[in-house]
Amino acid sequence: MDVPPARLARWLDGFAERHGGSPEVTAGPDGLRLAAPDGTVAVLHPPPGVPGPDDLPADLPTFLAAAEAPRRLGLLLARKGAVAVGVADGDRLVVSKVDSRYVQGRTAAGGWSQQRFARRRDNQAKAAAADGAELAVRLLLPEVGRLDSVVAGGDRRAVDTILADRRLAPVAALRVERLLDVPEPRHAVLVDAISAARAVRVLLRDP
Repeated sequence: MDVPPARLARWLDGFAERHGGSPEVTAGPDGLRLAAPDGTVAVLHPPPGVPGPDDLPADLPTFLAAAEAPRRLGLLLARKGAVAVGVADGDRLVVSKVDSRYVQGRTAAGGWSQQRFARRRDNQAKAAAADGAELAVRLLLPEVGRLDSVVAGGDRRAVDTILADRRLAPVAALRVERLLDVPEPRHAVLVDAISAARAVRVLLRDP
């Protein structure tokens, strides 16, 4: 599950209440490991822009403070022919641009027609990726020195194609593993993505 930083302290209180008391906290390769008295384990993965567990003391107050601290994140959302690029400072979207280009859907036709439609769709997808790369060059590249990380969302192949542009190598170097699950990118989707990008990912394991 993903827990917004503002709700994390309350979630941790509830975790202790539900599972028999205060958990034992240790640092692991993926984040902070909380072992509850009843055997339930929760692993808190640091959100994008927060130092990994090797750089954080194994205590919850420090982790909470780091998760709640405002960070400057680059956002790149791409799905089909739509692309949204932005910069978030804390929970505010300070720079943004959305673009869309028609990309034909798949066809059930066979033979020559199917091949023709496939080539057309491929060309349309490449043009959409080129537009997305231009947006990222304009909005994210100048911000590279101030970004804590870059969070992508949507279709992984579309995002990978955009970031394959050689000019965006510094942006790609800041990209985190997390891929946000978002609908077709629009301005409202980009705004909502800020909360998802800042969220603490929690992995629960029952005893």
